[in-house]
Amino acid sequence: MERRRIATALTLAAAVFLAASMAWDGARAAGKDAPPRVTSTEGDRTSAEITVYNVGLGLVKDRRNVTLPAGESTLLFMDVASQVIPSSVSVRSVKEGDALSVLEQNYEYDLLSAAKLLEKYVGRTVRIRYRSPYTDREDEKEAKVLAYNDGQPVLSIDNEVTFGVPGNYIFPEVPRDLIARPTLSWLLGAKESGRRELEALYLTNGMTWRADYVLVLGADEDRADLSGWVTLDNRSGATFLSARLKLVAGDVNRVREDLGRRGYAGAAKAVMAMEAAPQFKESELFEYHLYALSRPTDVKNNQSKQVGLLAAEGVPVKKEYVFYGADHYYRARLTGEIVRNQKVPVFLLFRNDKASRLGMPLPKGIVRVYKRDKEDALQFVGENSIDHTPKEEKVRLKLGDAFDVVGDRKQTDWKVVSANTYEAAYEISLRNHKKEGVTVRVVEPIPGEWKILDATHSHEKEDSGTAVFAVKVDPDREVKLRYRVRIRY
Repeated sequence: MERRRIATALTLAAAVFLAASMAWDGARAAGKDAPPRVTSTEGDRTSAEITVYNVGLGLVKDRRNVTLPAGESTLLFMDVASQVIPSSVSVRSVKEGDALSVLEQNYEYDLLSAAKLLEKYVGRTVRIRYRSPYTDREDEKEAKVLAYNDGQPVLSIDNEVTFGVPGNYIFPEVPRDLIARPTLSWLLGAKESGRRELEALYLTNGMTWRADYVLVLGADEDRADLSGWVTLDNRSGATFLSARLKLVAGDVNRVREDLGRRGYAGAAKAVMAMEAAPQFKESELFEYHLYALSRPTDVKNNQSKQVGLLAAEGVPVKKEYVFYGADHYYRARLTGEIVRNQKVPVFLLFRNDKASRLGMPLPKGIVRVYKRDKEDALQFVGENSIDHTPKEEKVRLKLGDAFDVVGDRKQTDWKVVSANTYEAAYEISLRNHKKEGVTVRVVEPIPGEWKILDATHSHEKEDSGTAVFAVKVDPDREVKLRYRVRIRY
């Protein structure tokens, strides 16, 4: 029964194909040829606007002057991005009231290649030019392409079937449905002939951008110079000269269907050029932020481009040392167990506000931090990524672990008060081997309901599960923080 249904379906498909072919042949016999073709290349472009999102997506607005005949015509719109998302494409006449209708829309991606030519010539005759190994002379033979599978053409030459024939294939013409480059195609209807400006709008994968920041610490490490750069990466397959460039910063949602076709993104390293001036004007767009470049620029295919985003001098910064505890320290008896030479991470903090000579929404990216050594040469001291940061918010960068500040931890007591209540005591030893004093924030994540009964240093209850002690440690000294806590689960 299943075989019978398949055979019936194939028979119907063949009948439909035959009917369509007969209808086309009849139309041609009656003089009804295909609509005239109009080809447009980047040479017709009057302007281009590119909006790039930091999710691997670009929005292209491509305006061109095109001459169309009256009635129906097929417009081949060449030099578009090879990673265009076909379902996002639209075209319109820039002139209001222009009687132009779009009857069909296609994306032609069957690109010209040797393999595609052989596929299209299956059942047709080509010529093969080869050099005879016996006479060392070039000769030509006609061959019919019987099949082309797995990169190997099967040929009929002199009534014999063969394959693997060496030589150059010569084709009489390029098939009509093969094109040399990605092309958008529209079947248009125009009431009047003439020259008109059209705008094609489409989304493309393979475009992305990111922000890179360079922060140079001052000698006293309480001020810094910050510069921001936009790194634009274009792998879309198209070049846009003198384009208006806009960037959108924010977490734009994308449907999984488009994500699967996303182009890869590259990222150039930030350059050390503090003299670069900001060239983008920032504004709000929906729930995101838009950055518009103040001048046209060339967006070339397979190119990474960097443009200055911001520059600020004398930004107030603060260095912070943090000694972290762990939740499991409070859940069992650990008397006598010592955690020695625990690392102390060091952070750099600043506020993104006008008082700090900033105040512009900062797109997510990597902040690379440098400081001058005694010979006035810049040295790299760490980097950290930041998320999209609105104005008036703090920026906190982890640069690494302090070399000369370390600590030990041990539990000195553990006592059961009742079935679900415990008391525990801890000692944290902090040692500073630097030439200047430091303040270490001791951050203790305490589970359950808790209360610190006594301590050598004052604490702040940062939230329901965190106690924070600020411990000052003088140069080449050791300070011990001791405290007792009651915990109820």
